[in-house]
Amino acid sequence: MTYCVGVHVDGGLVFASDSRTNAGIDHVSTYSKLHSFIWPGERVFVLLSAGNLATTQAVVKKLHQDSAGGAPSLRTVTSMTEGADYIGHVSTELQRNQMTRDASGTTFEATFIFGGQIAGQLPELFMVYPQGNYIHESASHPFLQIGEIKYGKPILDRIIKRDTPLESAARCALVSLNSTIRSNLTVGPPVDLMILPKDALDGGYRLHFNEDEPFYREMAERWNEGLVTTLETLPRFFWEKQN
Repeated sequence: MTYCVGVHVDGGLVFASDSRTNAGIDHVSTYSKLHSFIWPGERVFVLLSAGNLATTQAVVKKLHQDSAGGAPSLRTVTSMTEGADYIGHVSTELQRNQMTRDASGTTFEATFIFGGQIAGQLPELFMVYPQGNYIHESASHPFLQIGEIKYGKPILDRIIKRDTPLESAARCALVSLNSTIRSNLTVGPPVDLMILPKDALDGGYRLHFNEDEPFYREMAERWNEGLVTTLETLPRFFWEKQN
């Protein structure tokens, strides 16, 4: 399973993902699901992937190949919307190609979160579905999730707003991932995090956390301690007040 989240706040974009892939109990591996495409000063894109590993790897490889050649490619798209449409086209074409070679009924579907910024334009964030269509994140809930979303969504719902500071949004994304990892064994570290400040077209900050990395471990411990402390400060039942 997979869990990836993309966040769009006024200060920029945040992307986070786990790295665990599971093709059965004897086939658990780690692969990065966060992929960046950077042309410093010109444009920067990030792609988060979930779904069939063969499809997601083929899509990422095709995007790099196209960028090294002619149009169309992420190097030549003139808007984020055009980029999302291009990724949807690449994904559906590769899915069709793989299905023609498979006789076992394998599902080759893949879903992506695509975000970034082109110089002179605003940052944007999209979810690209297996069918090639896509949606934009909403103003009231400026984040998108793919994979095992249910465990990490409550913290995002409570915290993430458009005016949430960028670094706070990044910490929230990490907590969202950590909560998912604790509740679902098919989602696991290492954790990849990328923070793209608005108008900083140099690639921003990319971080990689193993489970025993001090910053990541301390963040998880403090979050757990904070939840326990907050629980103890909640209003008491009437019979507790009498004792």
